[in-house]
Amino acid sequence: MDVRLVKAPSAGTMAIVSGRSGARWSRDFRPAALGLVQGKLIDMVVASDIAEKSAGVTVTDVRGSCPQNMVMLAIAGGMAEVEECLRRIRGEAGL
Repeated sequence: MDVRLVKAPSAGTMAIVSGRSGARWSRDFRPAALGLVQGKLIDMVVASDIAEKSAGVTVTDVRGSCPQNMVMLAIAGGMAEVEECLRRIRGEAGL
C-alpha cells in the first residue's frame, strides 16, 4: 500500500481528485491536507473504515481506469486530522 500526504493541495490537484471521484466537493473546497492511499481493494475498504471513524475528515474513492476500479482513496481535512488518519492506516497495514 502506498500512502502520501499533500499539504495545502492546489486547485488543480483538487480538480483532478474531484474529477476522478464521486466527491461532490465545491470548486472552492480547499482542505489543509489531502491524504492519498493506494493499494488493493480490500486494503482500501479497511483504510476507508479507519479514516471514516476519525473525526474531521472527508473520504472519497478515486477511480482507476474504469468506474468499477477503486484503486485509491482521498482523505481531505485539516493537517492534524489527515496525518492522524494516515498514521492509523499505516499502523493497521504494518507500514
